[in-house]
Amino acid sequence: MLGFVRRRRSLIAACAAISALLVAPAAAQDHRQNAPGEFDFYVLALSWSPSYCAQASERGLTGRSQQLQCGGRPFAFVVHGLWPQYERGFPEYCERSAPRLDRRIVDSMLDLMPAPGLIYNEWDKHGTCAGLSQRGYFEQIRKARAAVRVPPEFIDAKEPRTVTPDEVEEAFIKVNPGLSNAAIAVMCDRKRLSEVRICMSKDLQFRACKEVDRRACRRDRLEVPPQRGG
Repeated sequence: MLGFVRRRRSLIAACAAISALLVAPAAAQDHRQNAPGEFDFYVLALSWSPSYCAQASERGLTGRSQQLQCGGRPFAFVVHGLWPQYERGFPEYCERSAPRLDRRIVDSMLDLMPAPGLIYNEWDKHGTCAGLSQRGYFEQIRKARAAVRVPPEFIDAKEPRTVTPDEVEEAFIKVNPGLSNAAIAVMCDRKRLSEVRICMSKDLQFRACKEVDRRACRRDRLEVPPQRGG
């Protein structure tokens, strides 16, 4: 009986040690966890709108956001967000409850982010971590987007194409002096190009970001659906 108790205590201790190991990385992500304005760099996420629209169509999504983004102006790359990052991990939802976003700001951003729901969510999840006012954060998004040139083959894409992730990276690097492979990551779903993520310093200069690059798409070929609407 004594031997059974000892074995049971040893098993409990081992499980506790494993749990501590599993929890520790998240807890130790960064000592500044979720402190507004305390971060290392930004990720500018540019989504390939035709892929979003193709996926929405496959899922039967027909809400207002889908109608705005997929049924009118023929969007190409749109801004998904500008995300504060740590060297390891990232902050999120740094104010609870976040101040309600001014509707006038939402309307002013629809040319870059063509879905009101996305804009509200980006403010709540990421904007509150930037240490800026509402208007200041969305002005920063506009500046970041203006600092990145989109390759010409992605500006008026009327025909479907197939590319490799490396080809997408190289196309962006070619037209953006100072951008390197270490500062850009191409994302994908099961078969399509979904997003290009570009790492930028707080003053919006291109910079390397190992952790973001590690999460990049590893598929050999990606479909690039054509623009829709117009």
